[in-house]
Amino acid sequence: MTEGIVASESNVSLESLATLGEGHIAYVKQIRSEDVPGLFPQAPQIAPGLKLFALHAADGTPIMLTDSREAAIANAWSHELQAVSVH
Repeated sequence: MTEGIVASESNVSLESLATLGEGHIAYVKQIRSEDVPGLFPQAPQIAPGLKLFALHAADGTPIMLTDSREAAIANAWSHELQAVSVH
């Protein structure tokens, strides 16, 4: 078995996969300001057309919103989370 095939041949349940990294990993994703109300309903209105960065828990729960990737990573570190990027 090769490393690239491990995940497809393992017996990991969808439930286990969904909790992978929970409490240890967060991800940073670049978003548009138009996406903010759906992810962060409590956020104030933001001008359209801005590139922002959202920090999410491993399970997809939004944690914070910022205008800098570095600030999102620093926030993850301050909460003892390993930050990964998604595109």
